[in-house]
Amino acid sequence: MTAIKPQPGIMDIALYVGGKSHVEGVTQVVKLSSNENPFGPSPAAQEAVKRAVHEMHRYPPTDHANLRAAIAEVHKLDAERIICGVGSDEIIAFLCQAYAGPGTEVLHTEHGFGMYRISALAAGATPVEVRERERVTDVDAILAGCTERTRLVFIANPNNPTGTMIGLAEIERLAEGIPPECLLVLDGAYAEYVEGYDGGAKLVEHRDNVVMTRTFSKLYGLGGLRVGWGYAPAEVIEVLNRVRGPFNLSNIALAAAEAAVRDSAYIEKCRSENARMRAWLSDALAEHGVPCDTSTANFVLARFADQAEAEACDLYLQKQGLIVRRVAGYKLPNCLRITVGDEPSCRQVAHNIGLFKAGAR
Repeated sequence: MTAIKPQPGIMDIALYVGGKSHVEGVTQVVKLSSNENPFGPSPAAQEAVKRAVHEMHRYPPTDHANLRAAIAEVHKLDAERIICGVGSDEIIAFLCQAYAGPGTEVLHTEHGFGMYRISALAAGATPVEVRERERVTDVDAILAGCTERTRLVFIANPNNPTGTMIGLAEIERLAEGIPPECLLVLDGAYAEYVEGYDGGAKLVEHRDNVVMTRTFSKLYGLGGLRVGWGYAPAEVIEVLNRVRGPFNLSNIALAAAEAAVRDSAYIEKCRSENARMRAWLSDALAEHGVPCDTSTANFVLARFADQAEAEACDLYLQKQGLIVRRVAGYKLPNCLRITVGDEPSCRQVAHNIGLFKAGAR
């Protein structure tokens, strides 16, 4: 047996499995499993990519200055406190690499995004899971779970896969109550879907223990290019930039993201359409006896009687060419997460869930 061993914690990582894209034997599918923008990236972002391909032989800038300036201008932030990464996943990994490690703990909620646990284990830290209250982040449970070993607390707000969120007062109470050596990380991957919500940016500016992460993969429709960013106190940004690779984002990704964040009209159109169809889909599923929590993101969490019914419904939908997401891995075995697609997709999935509930198999 080989003496070569990985670092402790690595072999405890269960491989992350993304949403399915294909169904065996079905040629045309509607993918509602990965929370992608059904309208794709903005025309401005597409044009930026076409121009950027002529610079594929050039190394990208190491400071991401133009993209950081665009983000700062649109969101009214300090560009010097922004860091860009390969999706917000990479920012999460940087935080664990820089602030966690052997002998420390990283807290996340029971239905929280899987990368919190994965990144904690990769850094040699111990992930600690705390309960939620009816699929909603429970601040009291998080505070009770903190110890002198806690270095990072991750919450997604809105949360994935539940779609629920907590208010600013609760976030402030959490930031105030965590240990002094701990950072609160607000994962805002779905923040853009909440009208008037800044993802926690103002809290970052007024405290030294809060970090916000965001992504271009959801509302901006750039999941295939992998661009994310973080906003943090200057001291934290300085630390994270020391572990960030100098060329972590390509010229194409940088150009597309800069154009996308400036295309406010397109983003507002996508946000508005998502809100309209999210409400319609939730109501339609409720009429078929499938309740959903109030979602503030671009998906709904459909709740069935038990795991068997949820899995049977998923299999029925697959036969109809409709791909949704099982979330048993997030300790929600009786649920299916359904991305809010365009209107035809939403109507199709609701209609077929209705047929399933009526006895179709």
